[in-house]
Amino acid sequence: MLHGFVVRSPAIHARIVSIDTSAARSVDGVVDVLTGDDVASFGCWGVVLKDRPIIAIDRVRYVGEPVAVVIAETIEIAENAAELVNVEYDELPRATTIQEAIMDNAPLIHERHENLEDFYFKGGARPTQNSNVFHTYRNSVGDVDAAEAAAAYIHEDRFTFPAISHFAMEPHAVIADFRGDSLTVWAGAQTPTAVQKVLSRLYQLPLAKVRVIVPFVGGGFGGKASVKIEPLVAAASWKVQRPIRIAQSMIESMLTCRRLGADITIRTAVDAKGRILAKSAKLLLDGGAYSDTGSAVATKAANRIMGPYVVPNLRLEASAVYTNTIPGAAFRSIGGPQAVWAKESHMDNVASAIGMDPAEFRLLNFASRGERIRPDLRALDMDMGELMGRVTQSFAAKAQSSNRRASGLAVAATDPANTPISNAIVRLKIDGSILVSVSSIEIGQGAHATMARIAAQTLKQPPSAVTVLRTDTAVAPYDWGTGASRSTVVVGLSVENAALDAADQILEMVADVWELPRESLSLVEGGISTGSEVLTFHQIFHRALGVDSGEVIGRGAITPRSKKGALAESPLFWETSAGLAEIVVDEDTGEIHVPRYASAADVGRVINRVAAEGQDEGAAVMGFGHALHEALEFEDGQPINATPIDYSIPRISDVPPVFDTILVENGDGPGPGGAKGMGEGAILPVAPAIANALFSTYGIRITDLPMTPEKVWRALQKRS
Repeated sequence: MLHGFVVRSPAIHARIVSIDTSAARSVDGVVDVLTGDDVASFGCWGVVLKDRPIIAIDRVRYVGEPVAVVIAETIEIAENAAELVNVEYDELPRATTIQEAIMDNAPLIHERHENLEDFYFKGGARPTQNSNVFHTYRNSVGDVDAAEAAAAYIHEDRFTFPAISHFAMEPHAVIADFRGDSLTVWAGAQTPTAVQKVLSRLYQLPLAKVRVIVPFVGGGFGGKASVKIEPLVAAASWKVQRPIRIAQSMIESMLTCRRLGADITIRTAVDAKGRILAKSAKLLLDGGAYSDTGSAVATKAANRIMGPYVVPNLRLEASAVYTNTIPGAAFRSIGGPQAVWAKESHMDNVASAIGMDPAEFRLLNFASRGERIRPDLRALDMDMGELMGRVTQSFAAKAQSSNRRASGLAVAATDPANTPISNAIVRLKIDGSILVSVSSIEIGQGAHATMARIAAQTLKQPPSAVTVLRTDTAVAPYDWGTGASRSTVVVGLSVENAALDAADQILEMVADVWELPRESLSLVEGGISTGSEVLTFHQIFHRALGVDSGEVIGRGAITPRSKKGALAESPLFWETSAGLAEIVVDEDTGEIHVPRYASAADVGRVINRVAAEGQDEGAAVMGFGHALHEALEFEDGQPINATPIDYSIPRISDVPPVFDTILVENGDGPGPGGAKGMGEGAILPVAPAIANALFSTYGIRITDLPMTPEKVWRALQKRS
C-alpha cells in the first residue's frame, strides 16, 4: 500500500496556468503525482448535479480544493514532496457570499448544470441557468396577499446562520485498491451504496465490480454522507494500480465540507386574537463551490421553517447558491437548525409585538394531532402541547429561586426519513447464534446495537446471541444510507422482517419434520417449544437436514409499498422536539451561561435507552455549539479559523449542570414496536430557546449566530 498527500489550492477562484511536478517526482520514495490532466477524460461527478471534477482540472473554485496528489512509499515522503509541487494560478473574479453570488453581474462559478434527477435525493435540483443559483424550491398554500390584507398585525424578521464545521473526531480517511476492472474501497462513509454508485458511473465499472467496505466510523453527522474524497483516492490508485491510503488531517476535513450558511427572511400575519393567518419565508442557503446535497438542504429548510403550526396561507421559497467557499453538505437535520433558528426566534418576536405570552401564542396556533401542517405532507403525529408541557413541567419540578435567571422556549417539527428503502439478511445458525447483515453504518449512534436488539426480540433470543456484521457492499444488501433519522425505523423494519422470515422457516421445518400443528409451536430461548418439550436448534437442524450443521437465512425488505403503502407518504413520521433553556448573562462581559436545559422528543418507542438518551443529549450539546460557539469564518473567501485551535466547539464543562432528557413513548411510530426515528430533533430548539430567554429578560434580540459574548455585550450596551 502507498500513501497519498493532497496538494490544495491557496487561491479562492483561479485558472490553473500550470502544474510543475518534476521536483516532487524526483524525491526518493515518490511513485507518482496525480493531476487533473490524468483524469480529465472521466468527466465530473455529483450526487444531484454532475458538477465536480475528481481533482481540479482547469480551475479552482475554493481555498482547499485538491489540485494534485503526491503518491509515495510513506506519508512523510508524500507530505514533504507535496511542498515541491509548483502550481501557477491566474486569479478570477469571485463571489464569496450569498449576496455577492446572486448579484446580476456576479461571476459564474459553474457555467452549466447537468442534473442527475433522482440520483440521491428524490426530486433532483432545479437550477437557474446563467446564474449561481443551483436549486430553487417553492411551495404555496392559499392566498398570502389576501390574508395579509385582512390581518390585524404583520411582523417580518431577518436572520442569518453561519457555516458550521462537522468536526467529527475521525477525519475523512479512505483506502482504494483499483485492480484492472475492479475497485475495492475502505471508507469512513455513511452511505456506501452512494459511494458505490458514483464510483461505478465515474469509472464505468459494473456495480458488482465496485466493493465498498465500511469499518466503525468515528463520527459523521452528515459530513461523511453522500460522497466525499472516495473518487479522488480511487483515481490515485487507478493511476498506479496499487492500493493507496489518504487519511486527512482535521484541518483538511474542515476544508472538505461544512453546514450550509443561510440568510432567512420570515414574515407572519395574525388576526386580532393572535391566530396565524399567513406566513411567508425566503431562504437563501450558501452551498459553497459544489452542489453536493445542497439542493436537498434547501428544500428541507423550507419544509422545516413551517413548524408544527396551523398556517392556512403559506408561501415558501428556498434557494441554494454557489459561492467560492468550502462546499456545503448534509449536516444533522439538514436545513433544520437554520430554519428553526429563524422560525422560533420570530415566533417570540410576533408574540411580544401583539402582547401575548410566547407559550400561549404557540398553544393557540399548534396543529393538533392528526391535523396536516400542509396538504401534501403527512398529518402531525404528536400533541405538541404535550411535548411543550413536558419541558415546562420539568422546570417547574426543579424550580430554583433566582433574581436574574431567564428562560426561553422553542419547538420543532421536521420531516425526516423520506427514503423507505432498505434490505436486511438474518442468518440463524445451528448453535442459536445469529448474524445480521445490513448496510446501515455504525457511526457512534448505536445503530448496530439497536439492530441486534430488534433481531433478538423478534427471534426470542438473548442479545448476546446476535452479531451485526460491518458493512461490505459485496455481502450486505442494499440500503439507501445512514442519515435522516431513518435507521431504527427503516433498517429496523427490514431487520424485523428478515428475522420473521427466518422464524417462519425454522417453525415450518419443525412442523414438517415432527408433524406438529404450526400453531402449537413457539420460539423460545435456544430453540422451539412444542408445548410439551423444547427442541434445541441443534436438534432441529440435525434431524431435519441429517447433518450436524446448517442455518436458515431470512430476508427482509422495505420499500414505499411496504405496510400496504403506509410508508409511501412523506414524511414517514414527524420528528418533533421541544427545548427549554435557563440562562444567566454576565452583563459585564456578555457571556451566556446555561445552568439548566430540558429536552423532550417524541420517539414512539425506545428500543435501546442508553443510545436513545445519548442521541438526544449529543444533539442538544451540538446545538449549544451552534448557538454559542461555532462559526466557520471567511474573509473574502479565505477560511480564517479552519483549524482545531481556532474553531471553538462545546467542552464538557459547557454542558448544563442540570440537563433533563425526556423521551415520549406513545408507541405510534411506523418502526419496530411503534418506534420513530430520533437523533436530529434535539439540536433544533437550543439556539432559539437561548435567544428567546435573552430577549424576554434582557430585552435584546440576536439575529445572527453564534451568540458570542461580544455580540451580546454590544447589544446590551446598545439597549442601555
